[in-house]
Amino acid sequence: QLQLVESGGGSVQAGGSLRLSCAASGAMYSSYCMGWFRQAPGKEREGVASIHIGSGNTGYADSVKGRFTISRDNAKNTLYLQMTGLKPEDTAMYYCAADRDYWCTGRYCSCASRSQDEYNVWGQGTQVTVSS
Repeated sequence: QLQLVESGGGSVQAGGSLRLSCAASGAMYSSYCMGWFRQAPGKEREGVASIHIGSGNTGYADSVKGRFTISRDNAKNTLYLQMTGLKPEDTAMYYCAADRDYWCTGRYCSCASRSQDEYNVWGQGTQVTVSS
């Protein structure tokens, strides 16, 4: 059974960088979508970035485009989120998740159309705090 464990969160000043990691206990199959989500206190959880494991195609929320980069290392079964130019509004609990039911293979597969509800395996989260 797939399990996800996030790490790499912490406290940084505005403009700083962090790299989040998400270690998968099972295989990240090439048909999966995987994503990073975040939830700030008093706010709904929102999608940050997604990647199709097989094609490598990525998608980003407008609020993080140009600052965050999602990537995966299939050999290490690990998902990453490189965050640069951090802002106080990026402060949140960050979660990685997997959508195991997205049966798409090939170079054109994209996770952009997948909703949060379709992600069916979630990690426990890692806190990111950005101070001004």
